[in-house]
Amino acid sequence: MPSEKCCKIEAIVTVDAKGQIILPKDLREKAKLAPNDKLAVIGCECRGEIGCFVIVKAETLDSQVKNLLGPILQEAFHGVEEK
Repeated sequence: MPSEKCCKIEAIVTVDAKGQIILPKDLREKAKLAPNDKLAVIGCECRGEIGCFVIVKAETLDSQVKNLLGPILQEAFHGVEEK
């Protein structure tokens, strides 16, 4: 059963004239973000417009992709190598 604290509004931020946003310090600390950390921005599109962004630490996303897709791709390519 998912935790009720799974998804919630953590902060309201403003896009400045350069198109940049600032993540509040308390949020950066809670996420253990450090200078130069890489973040993946994933957009969810509906009717040609992005209505939702998800921001994920790139290192977390990288390991999740490897864990999820790695076994599937190994199996797929294993069959190709035998032919």
